[in-house]
Amino acid sequence: MKNNFLLRFWQTLRDVQRWLRPGLGIRRWFVYVLLGITVLGLGFGVILIDVYHGSSDDSALHVILLYASLQFIPRFLRALIFGGVGIGLVIYGIVQLNRSLLGPFTRSDEDLFDQLTKFHRRERGPHIVGIGGGHGLAALLRGLQAYTRNLTAVVTVADDGGSSGRLRERLGILPPGDIRNCLAALSKDEALLTQLFQYRFSGSPDLDGHSFGNLFITALADITGSFEDAVVESGRVLSVNGRVLPATLRDVKLVASVEVPDNTNEVRVKGESKIPEMAGRIRHVWLEPDDAPAFPPVIKAILNAHMIVVGPGSLYTSILPNLLVQDLLAAIRASRALKIFVCNIVTQSGETDTYTCHDHVRGLEKHVGEGLFDVILCNGNYSGNIDPSSQWVHADEKTLADPRAFCADLINDEYPTRHDSLKLARVIMDVFYLRTGPWNRVDLSM
Repeated sequence: MKNNFLLRFWQTLRDVQRWLRPGLGIRRWFVYVLLGITVLGLGFGVILIDVYHGSSDDSALHVILLYASLQFIPRFLRALIFGGVGIGLVIYGIVQLNRSLLGPFTRSDEDLFDQLTKFHRRERGPHIVGIGGGHGLAALLRGLQAYTRNLTAVVTVADDGGSSGRLRERLGILPPGDIRNCLAALSKDEALLTQLFQYRFSGSPDLDGHSFGNLFITALADITGSFEDAVVESGRVLSVNGRVLPATLRDVKLVASVEVPDNTNEVRVKGESKIPEMAGRIRHVWLEPDDAPAFPPVIKAILNAHMIVVGPGSLYTSILPNLLVQDLLAAIRASRALKIFVCNIVTQSGETDTYTCHDHVRGLEKHVGEGLFDVILCNGNYSGNIDPSSQWVHADEKTLADPRAFCADLINDEYPTRHDSLKLARVIMDVFYLRTGPWNRVDLSM
């Protein structure tokens, strides 16, 4: 019995020590509460002293106050007893009040202290800008939000296929598809809302293939009067950890010069969705118009970033459309952030057939110039089963000879052709800490 009591007492003291650690933003308010209670206690004490001295020695009130104030105990011990009990009650009250107030907004399967610690560490996490499009960028963001809340996703607006392409053609709106995927990836633990945002209609000729999120963003753009405001409001609905920004607000088209077999002339293909369908090797891609200005908040985010991550994603149709915005590319070059390129795990049919990791880097630098990236991150695990139409993107000898190359196991064990969000984020953050020092490191095992 005595051992159980001592164990519970020790656990209580340990919990108190945890809640008073620096960085949680609690100690300062605890001091305010304690000072307020002290002043209030002094006021009551003055009143009780006057009542005590004004009462006769044999009155019931005098006797009660005599025992309640523990005057039969030495003054020093009385101060310790009252002080210890008072501080203990204040701390217990604050902790339980926090639990009551935050209970509806926290996960029941995780300790409140751990959730609060992670929240504050992510608040102080590095400013990271992810650039790309498609499912690759969404996978990156899904993992990085475990380390920082200071995330900015820069998304291509050159998409002209599927639901996004139909909305773009009929309503003149920028394509919302890739932005929708990133918003869903950055959403907090709102499973139902995220599923609703990603829900795709079927069976109706007018709605078939459209996702609810695309229609929602389109409707908000009409209500708010601008596409960028619609994206912001969508982020609020999903309670996202970070921001999602279009690379440019200009209506741009992606154009490619493709070398077709048995044809001495290169073929010009216009439209992001049409480029992979053309049988041949892509030689060059560009935007029309080629002078589209970058969205100003994107420039600001890049210049203020601690780390810029480009990819993963389709090399020519998801990554390069962002980097072909000249203002955006100039901002990346001017930024002092650590710049990482994440290479794809497998080749993409009609776009990067037979490409190695070195070929991806060479294709990228052919368009944006050399020396843009500090780190080239490649997958080094080729053990899964992949579709016969694809091949592993190997880190060949030329890649390994590049001092910027860094190889690691990045594949998703269930879907080997995709990046595992947590693996990718952990490796990226390890590289970042290795280069910049372990400041505000967040451990996923917490």
